[in-house]
Amino acid sequence: MLIIEDNFKTNLKYQTFIALGSFDGLHLGHMHLINKTVELSKANNAKSMICTFKNHPLSVINKEICPKLIMDNDTKIKLLEDTGIDIVNLANFDKDFMKITPEEFIRNMVKCYNAKGIIVGFNYRFGYKNLGDVEMLKTYSTILGYKLYVCDAISVNDEIVSSSRIRHLIAEGNIVKANELLGRPHTIIGKVITGKQLGRTIGFPTVNLNYNKEYILPKGGVYYTIIEYDNYLYKAITNIGYNPTVEGNKLSVETHILDFNKQIYGEVVKINFINRIRDEVKFNTIDELKQQLEKDSEYAYNQKIE
Repeated sequence: MLIIEDNFKTNLKYQTFIALGSFDGLHLGHMHLINKTVELSKANNAKSMICTFKNHPLSVINKEICPKLIMDNDTKIKLLEDTGIDIVNLANFDKDFMKITPEEFIRNMVKCYNAKGIIVGFNYRFGYKNLGDVEMLKTYSTILGYKLYVCDAISVNDEIVSSSRIRHLIAEGNIVKANELLGRPHTIIGKVITGKQLGRTIGFPTVNLNYNKEYILPKGGVYYTIIEYDNYLYKAITNIGYNPTVEGNKLSVETHILDFNKQIYGEVVKINFINRIRDEVKFNTIDELKQQLEKDSEYAYNQKIE
């Protein structure tokens, strides 16, 4: 898979079928569109391509309303490699790109990337002030000679899959539902940093994650999670919150990994959120906290790694 960061400066010689979108989270709706792109490109002896952004457009247009992202670009690229996509373009959305008119955007797709097919979702918008839409793509398909394919919304249990809905579910702590719409567990990745190390004193050592604040965290509470470290999977319990029992004052992501005793400061781990166990609670004593952690760990031990 070829990865480029191009703002309409490259001219591809081969024909392409291009999927357009933000693809944050690579949820089931996105995967349907991507699989369709791979299928069409193979049927037409062309290359399959995804055109998306390295950064969220609102991070340039209006940072104050820019949403928390579901997925980082490295994870996105790894998942896309498994789909059979030939080319991924992570364009840099900047002030110059922001000014591109919808007509220029379409013409550049054909001129620079030799687009013979364009694949979009039913509500796709593009170009300056989002003035371009599916109807405009249809009009220009006859003018510029490409085929347009519009994918309908995907529903799971009568609920339309969208990145905004998934963000809302994660923020509510409804991880099970969010994972259903994603088609995989919601994950966060970061380096392990030194914490207060209070967990060690009560037999529940934790790893603290230095997470990127641009990405969405689940609602505060305790979660059953699966940790990916050094190509192994471990059951774990992860607390997102302020550790009120020990008067913590900083939001932290702390994970007690079951049957694990390595020192991994500075190393990268991936946390897969599977289920929410309970709210974060301020206990009257450390002993009460320890008893609850024992119950949480027992719950995690009884779960399956799938």
